[in-house]
Amino acid sequence: MTNPFDDPDGSFVVLVNDEGQHSLWPSFAEVPAGWSVVLNETDRQSCLDYITEHWTDMRPLSLVRATG
Repeated sequence: MTNPFDDPDGSFVVLVNDEGQHSLWPSFAEVPAGWSVVLNETDRQSCLDYITEHWTDMRPLSLVRATG
């Protein structure tokens, strides 16, 4: 069985949680609790580009706020 996250021809969405963390997610899979879709279904590379552009600080938002 192949990993659906590695499918170069797959359809994906981008998810984000309350801590501002982003995730590449197969479009066929249910969105897990605590996550929301921020980029609708598109190709894998477009999702990766979105994540690269929008998730520039890997620290959770709670840590960013705590450290100023």
